[in-house]
Parts: sequence; C-alpha cells; structure tokens
Amino acid sequence: MSTQVEPEVGSWYQGPGETPFEVVAYDERAGVVDIQYFDGDIEEMDLEVWYDSEITPREPPEDWSGPFDDLERDDFGDTETPVHHDDWNNPIDTLE
Repeated sequence: MSTQVEPEVGSWYQGPGETPFEVVAYDERAGVVDIQYFDGDIEEMDLEVWYDSEITPREPPEDWSGPFDDLERDDFGDTETPVHHDDWNNPIDTLE
C-alpha cells in the first residue's frame, strides 16, 4: 500500500515499524525529501520511495530536544527565576 500524504516541512510522520521522523526539507523539482529522526540523524528520501511507503502523519514528540544532545537544562529557557513586578519601582514615584 502506498501513501497519499504530501510531505510538509515541519510535520512529523511514521512508516510502519519505523522510528518517527520530521520533514526538514522538501524539493519537489529534485524529487527528494530530507527527514530527520528524533536522535538527530538526517536522511534523504526520494519522492518515489515516499509515495511507495506507508507513511502516516503523527504528533511531534513531547520532548523536542532529541536531536540536540549537547543541550543543558538551562538551554531550554524555562528554568529562569520568575520576575516579580511588585519589586519594580514606579517611574511616577521619581517625579516631584
């Protein structure tokens, strides 16, 4: 069975029994789709192979950091200390 799914850059897909992957580039004129697996490996797939495969769309993984094995927890941007607005000075208080 073949797929009717068009490759879309930024979308995630999976073939039967395969590791999920993201389409990172699509060149219709050259007839190739570049895919990246969660572990960071990149592979080029011919469009003919794409359409002959049983590829289905899927949700992206919750942990998007898979291909970035050199990231530290601080690199995610969600570990900063929250800012308390009540600690700020009101600029009007400086006027006389």
